[in-house]
Amino acid sequence: MSDRRPQEAAAARIRIDVAHNARVWNYWLGGEDHYPVDRAVGDRVTGMYPGIGEVARADRAFLGRVVRHLAGDVGTDQFLDIGTGLPTADNTHEIAQHTAPHARVVYVDNDPIVLAHARVLLSGSLEGATEYVDADVHAPERILKAARHTLDLGRPVAVMMLGILNFVLDTEEARSIVRTLMAAVPSGSHLALTHPTLELGGEGNEAAMRFWNENATPPITARNRAEFASFLDGLELLEPGIVPCSRWRTNPREPEVAQFGAVGRKP
Repeated sequence: MSDRRPQEAAAARIRIDVAHNARVWNYWLGGEDHYPVDRAVGDRVTGMYPGIGEVARADRAFLGRVVRHLAGDVGTDQFLDIGTGLPTADNTHEIAQHTAPHARVVYVDNDPIVLAHARVLLSGSLEGATEYVDADVHAPERILKAARHTLDLGRPVAVMMLGILNFVLDTEEARSIVRTLMAAVPSGSHLALTHPTLELGGEGNEAAMRFWNENATPPITARNRAEFASFLDGLELLEPGIVPCSRWRTNPREPEVAQFGAVGRKP
């Protein structure tokens, strides 16, 4: 990406007077891409729900385990990562291309903050391909159209949707988005999901979510296990099924976090 104009335009749109999910999440992960308003909201949420930092770390670790399994054990070499967020350590392309240097990765986000950091995301291996698409999760057809420039959708693809459907407030719309994406990829493709839930975490989690929706952007929703499971309808769940993401293919005694995680295979 030699033209700096998209990043410069994105930087001009970034608001620093309102806490933003990508920056607050980066703060909880120990990153450096955040402002005082993000830290203030992040600290208030942590005060209400002390486990939120562990949720962020568990979600990131889940991504690593999923990509290593799919790239290393299954042989998947194409990844569509929707809702990328700010780059930190162990990004999808770094993990996938470490195992399979020829792997092709498309990141998707519509956040001007992420677009401003796209150069970091695009430094992949010479053998593979890494691309960034400026698109919204609410527009799956646009995502697929852009992804086809880098990915062969006639071959299996890992669709990564970690912590993104919680920003689609209407559950039926979220189901429709998933159906559209998975209908476009062949048998042998996978869908990896994480999603916050109020079934875990107690009252502090509920209070923290209310505070977030009153003081930060974008608004977020939690879903129960049945709603989360509905996103995986028609797919074959990989073991251990739907679990707190901290316990997916790791020590079952890991602390339980209020974030479901699962991976399904398209038969």
